[in-house]
Amino acid sequence: MAKRALVVGLGIAGMSAAIGLRRAGWTPVIVERAPERRTGGYFVGLFPEGRQAAVDLGIADHLHTRNPEQAAGTNAWSVDRRGRRRPALGFLDQPGEPAAVLRGDIEAALWQSITGVEVRFGTTPVEITEGADGVRVLLEDAGTGKRYSEDFDLVVGADGMRSSVRRMVFGPHEDHLTTWNAMICAFQLKEQVPTYEASDSVIIARAKRAVWVFGLADHAPTALLTYRTKDVQKQFGGSRVERLRAVFSGMDDDPVVRHVLDSLEEAPDHLFDSVHQVRMPRWSAGRVVLVGDAAWCMNLYSGMGATSSLRGGAALGAALREHPDDLAAALDAWETGLRPFITKHQRTARLKQQMFVPSSRRAEALRSVLLGLARRIRGRRSATEAGGSRASALSGTSR
Repeated sequence: MAKRALVVGLGIAGMSAAIGLRRAGWTPVIVERAPERRTGGYFVGLFPEGRQAAVDLGIADHLHTRNPEQAAGTNAWSVDRRGRRRPALGFLDQPGEPAAVLRGDIEAALWQSITGVEVRFGTTPVEITEGADGVRVLLEDAGTGKRYSEDFDLVVGADGMRSSVRRMVFGPHEDHLTTWNAMICAFQLKEQVPTYEASDSVIIARAKRAVWVFGLADHAPTALLTYRTKDVQKQFGGSRVERLRAVFSGMDDDPVVRHVLDSLEEAPDHLFDSVHQVRMPRWSAGRVVLVGDAAWCMNLYSGMGATSSLRGGAALGAALREHPDDLAAALDAWETGLRPFITKHQRTARLKQQMFVPSSRRAEALRSVLLGLARRIRGRRSATEAGGSRASALSGTSR
């Protein structure tokens, strides 16, 4: 008889884990707090490890990528304090050449691949109790208020940074969330910033506040507003739009910032949240395991959230296949293999935060110098490679 696993959360981490479990011979059941599946979502960069995980999970053929065609000059622009537009290195110019996707693109590809998996919407775990031979979970149906118990061989918490599974099994959020004293707001723009090409990216990074516009090939851009603050809780009071207009006051004379703030008022939905990382000494306890943001949230600055969630689900399935009769050994092998990757990118997120939103005027100036130098080096390398290609072509023709 197939072993049953309860997966809590229908996001990237949850669906990836469900596919991995099914490939290992398990029967996953997914519960999701929301009444229906979410669509859309903001810009995501998928790095090589994430693209390989998509292949391993069998979703690569369903995954729609949106990288703009590389322009002759640049697809990314930085705007300085005088309003001057300069060529820049954008998010997609990072090492590894990330694939540009929307969060909804990944979730749509995963959704196609979990056909046949039982999904219960409007359902949440209320209590998790581990016994000698399994885990008993008390579930609640949000629509009826009905509570019922069900037994599983494994519980997978994939319910995000403020995971209810983690809270019930591993302790309060305060024990695991690190505070970064910063806020983010991400949403889809209805249309590109005027005077820019449809697929251009625009970066305005000032000390303690920044605006990013991520251009896509066949879709309106997405926007990110991010800023640093010493009082995180205060940011959640009152109107979010008014809060952001106050924070970016003095920058909104720039047409890019003004366009983004005006677009936010018309956006049907947006993500507004504080920035944290989740740090845990271990991601599993008995027959309960955490994946994705619930286990290791690296935050938006790292750019590795979707990549790590896909890789986590694929690796979990592989470990269960390698240790079919020993759950503890499988979870040990899974965490041992994955943790160095997670630790590396959690650490580099601090540096990336300075790239997204500098902590001071000095950091802003240093960022500008470093990225300018990196862009020149990249340009010379590209010119050298192009020259080598032309020389090879000419050599081949002469024969």
